[in-house]
Amino acid sequence: MHNMLAMTSLNSPVFIIAAKEIKDSFRNRWISFISLIFIVLSLSITFAGSAITGTLALPTLPNLMTSLSTVSVFIIPLAAILLSYDAFVGEDEAGTLLLLLSYPLTRFQIILGKLLGHGVVMFVSISFAFGGTGILLLLLGETYSVMETLLVFMQFILSSFLLALTFILVGYTVSLRATEKARAVGSLLFIWFLFVLLYDLLLLAVLVAELSVINQSVLNLLIALNPTDLYRAVNEMAIDSREGLSLLNGTSWALEGLYASMLVWICILMAVSYQLFRRKSL
Repeated sequence: MHNMLAMTSLNSPVFIIAAKEIKDSFRNRWISFISLIFIVLSLSITFAGSAITGTLALPTLPNLMTSLSTVSVFIIPLAAILLSYDAFVGEDEAGTLLLLLSYPLTRFQIILGKLLGHGVVMFVSISFAFGGTGILLLLLGETYSVMETLLVFMQFILSSFLLALTFILVGYTVSLRATEKARAVGSLLFIWFLFVLLYDLLLLAVLVAELSVINQSVLNLLIALNPTDLYRAVNEMAIDSREGLSLLNGTSWALEGLYASMLVWICILMAVSYQLFRRKSL
């Protein structure tokens, strides 16, 4: 109980480390850079369709959210791993990680503080960009339901944040094993390519081949094994869309089950990161 109270105090090591990570992100212009990418992404998708005709023809809400999630699934993981790739290997190279461990801190507090700080950076960037797009949509469009639009964008921000947390932790696992930053970046870019592009291409090929072993349960399992597919499925199901990837339309997951699976990914990666950090010798 004492440890739990200490971790929730604003003066606890967890919040101090988180504040340091947030300050470093401001200093390195990470928040501005990520927010700018997300703003350009969301505004271009929202208004680019009508730019050709020279008129303001806003898309329907399902089509807009499908387009946003389809593009965000590439950008959010990439931004998350670029934010977190040097969280440990970078400090190890600079000698600050050894200095940090000389203080009365547990390794769990360090990793939790870093996750909190990087999570805040991603949440602020995602909320500012996509939340601003939703508000702008309500101001310019007269056919959108206020409550429906707010709920759809809130769940989109939540699922995007969970995806970002997942890949921040992926970045930690690689950063804890890498011996230098260049190798960490290379490994993470390969993982990004594997999850975001290659996995779906292989899954689509298997489904097109109509193999008898691919039943509903196997499809659900294959989706659960990839956090980016979970993200796609969450957003398609939340807006009851059939405009997205056809390989996700056959899933029988409930929305709650998809969110639970994303949380399981986060918990597993957090446990793996902690074990790697606990066993790491400096």
